[in-house]
Amino acid sequence: MPTMRIHPLHAPLLVLGSVLACAAPVLAQAPQPPVARVVPRADTTLGDVRIDNYFWLRDDHRKDPAVIGYLEEENRYTDAMMGHTAALQEKLFQEMKGRIRETDLSVPERIGNYFYYSRTETGKQYPILARKRGSLSAPEEVLLDQNRMAEGTRYFSLGAYEVSPDARMLAFAVDTTGAERYTLMVKDLTTGRILPDRVEQVNGNVEWAADNRTLFYGKSDAANRPHRILRHTLGTPTAGDAVVGEEPDELFGIGVGRTKDRRYLLISSGSFNASEVRVLPADQPMGTFRMIRPRKAELLYEVEHHGGRFLITTNENAPNFKLVSAPASDPGNWRDLVPANDSVLLDGIDVFRNHLVLYQRQNAVRKIRVVRPDGTGGYDVGFPEPVYTIRPGQNPEFDSPTVRFTYTSLVTPASVYDFDMARRTRELRKATEVVGGYDPTRYATERSWARAADGTLIPLSIVYRKPLVRDGRRPLLLYAYGSYGSSTDPNFSSNNLSLLDRGVVYAIAHIRGGQEMGRHWYDQGKLLNKKNTFTDFIAAAEHLIGEKYTSRERLAIRGGSAGGLLMGAVVNMRPDLFRAVVADVPFVDVINTMLDASIPLTAGEWLQWGNPSQAEYYGYMKSYSPYDNVERKAYPAMLVTAGLNDPRVAYWEPAKWVAKLRAHKTDSNPLLLRTNMGAGHGGASGRYDALRETAFRYAFILDQLGIRD
Repeated sequence: MPTMRIHPLHAPLLVLGSVLACAAPVLAQAPQPPVARVVPRADTTLGDVRIDNYFWLRDDHRKDPAVIGYLEEENRYTDAMMGHTAALQEKLFQEMKGRIRETDLSVPERIGNYFYYSRTETGKQYPILARKRGSLSAPEEVLLDQNRMAEGTRYFSLGAYEVSPDARMLAFAVDTTGAERYTLMVKDLTTGRILPDRVEQVNGNVEWAADNRTLFYGKSDAANRPHRILRHTLGTPTAGDAVVGEEPDELFGIGVGRTKDRRYLLISSGSFNASEVRVLPADQPMGTFRMIRPRKAELLYEVEHHGGRFLITTNENAPNFKLVSAPASDPGNWRDLVPANDSVLLDGIDVFRNHLVLYQRQNAVRKIRVVRPDGTGGYDVGFPEPVYTIRPGQNPEFDSPTVRFTYTSLVTPASVYDFDMARRTRELRKATEVVGGYDPTRYATERSWARAADGTLIPLSIVYRKPLVRDGRRPLLLYAYGSYGSSTDPNFSSNNLSLLDRGVVYAIAHIRGGQEMGRHWYDQGKLLNKKNTFTDFIAAAEHLIGEKYTSRERLAIRGGSAGGLLMGAVVNMRPDLFRAVVADVPFVDVINTMLDASIPLTAGEWLQWGNPSQAEYYGYMKSYSPYDNVERKAYPAMLVTAGLNDPRVAYWEPAKWVAKLRAHKTDSNPLLLRTNMGAGHGGASGRYDALRETAFRYAFILDQLGIRD
């Protein structure tokens, strides 16, 4: 499937941006903002002449002294402008760090004879991956200590992490720049030795064959599009690895995986509106992959295997998806197993020997439905709160009688449950502790509905500290994403308590472009319907003001990546509506980026945004592209972040946008740009560094809302 301009750990409050430097002291004289030099560049597209004064910031000038100097000057200015919040930043950081159990352990997960888990230690930035054989009382075997691996790096991210079927080998991929170009390595778990089988510049996608010596892995092209799957045999030169799957269509990406019962390897090719899957018995790694069903426009499907048949989730004559089955001997012969439902989105499935689990969405709430393998005897798993979400666990064991999931809401910390599908009982395995004491009865969550310009009702999830007097005087932070069909679920965040306890109401607008209300919700927020995303958000803000949750003077907004595009669009459309804006790694230079297929992700995303080389899409995109619609007028206070090594939203998009805003805006409100000079789309990789970034953003928001303690 294609990669998206979305943070991989997307959450209601994204943790993106740069490592917090020591804040500068308050200056006697206000610092002057940087002024980017103007180098006009004319661009003629479809007869329309556009002048881009800041194009010089791109062209991959990551090593150009003028570009680096400008970004560093912006960082110094931001530090100086935020200097008066230094004490608040530190206070917020200590609060947030003080709520987490720094030495902690995940719920162990059984795979074969081993229990696998991760744990953290006080003062260390990264998790330690470990396992125990046979029982939890057995000696610990450390698989990877990411803290040791990260020594000497500014950034560290673990991509793929796959243990071989015989549990003796570990394939893993690491990225030390944030550019999402990984190095694939293999560790012999019996000796602790790293094998010489090393592959550079992979995309982090890896899978084992059943013979425990054959690896399949993914490579990306120059535009960061996953385009090849290669096969490697341990102990052989990687230069001779065979290409077993290649995707020539620039709209598609390709990946490798396997069915849960480990019977089949899968190579999946997919775009945003079509897919195809080929299968190969996992014990025949040198064989030829066989097609399930060839790609066809608007046909999407994913494949699992269960008892000699393939189970396939598909949108064939089913906009909200359905579940079909096909004999392994005739995989193109599909028959309905769980039919489509116009009001319920089938969001995914999990397979067990005696049960199938359906993950669904209805009315902006996630659901779990359990059925028999033949699709009959279904029942829903009940949950206590009206506004909540569930996250599926890994559930690696096909023979397990229980399904693991995490339950959470805006007031309920994440709680891991094992649900017995035959007895319909659940066991709490772990409730995330909020250190220092947390009383959920002091807070309340609710669902509200805003009416969009076309009459559509937009759901909002809201949380606040009680009591709430709706007199318009409470500060409020409104978050949204609204792209790629990615739904924003109402998860608990202990970091949010630093806002809630200061009186801030937190709200999520489930705007069109996600799938909270079904597949049509996504379709109505892309291509020539994209502006619904922006007007829905404006309607949500106006609703919160109209219902007196807050006022314009006390309303802050936040979004990242494609949600940063949302921020840029709405501040151009209604700058009067918001007091402060945080735009993380924002995708704001829409036309320039979508015209250049050499930029990572561009070509595949023509199916999301449209191809501006076509007049209809060019005109529509130009009507909302944030960079192209900056005008001479007043804008809210704004904090914009970027990552120098970001492959999803290049640093020059936020940098150009800020430069153009500086040259046009007529107000004296702060406009700050902070670029992480050693990371990518996800910002700082260490957990403490990430908390400092969050503290920095919160300090900006609170300061602008008049809360300085």
